[in-house]
Amino acid sequence: QVQFVESGGGLVQAGGSLRLSCAASGVTVSINAMGWYRRAPGKQRELVAALSSSGSTNYADSVKGRFTISRDSAKNTMYLQMNSLKAEDTAVYYCNRVPGAYAYWGQGTQVTVSS
Repeated sequence: QVQFVESGGGLVQAGGSLRLSCAASGVTVSINAMGWYRRAPGKQRELVAALSSSGSTNYADSVKGRFTISRDSAKNTMYLQMNSLKAEDTAVYYCNRVPGAYAYWGQGTQVTVSS
């Protein structure tokens, strides 16, 4: 079955960087469009970055120029490099397929940015 294990979150000061990882099983990240989502306190889950099977990327306006999505096909793992972090980036981050996310969601990884 599909499983995602996100990691790499933490507490960072505004302006800092983090690199998130998502180890996937039951789904091949290189042949599926995959994305990073986040859910901030009191808000709905939103898609912030997507990577197609062909390698094209899309980003939410709020993270464009600061976040970079990538994958390691050999490790079947997704990454999200986050630079110039802002307080409004504070959220739990998840990976899943795009579009048509699987019903299963991993536990996510908490990112907290202090201002």
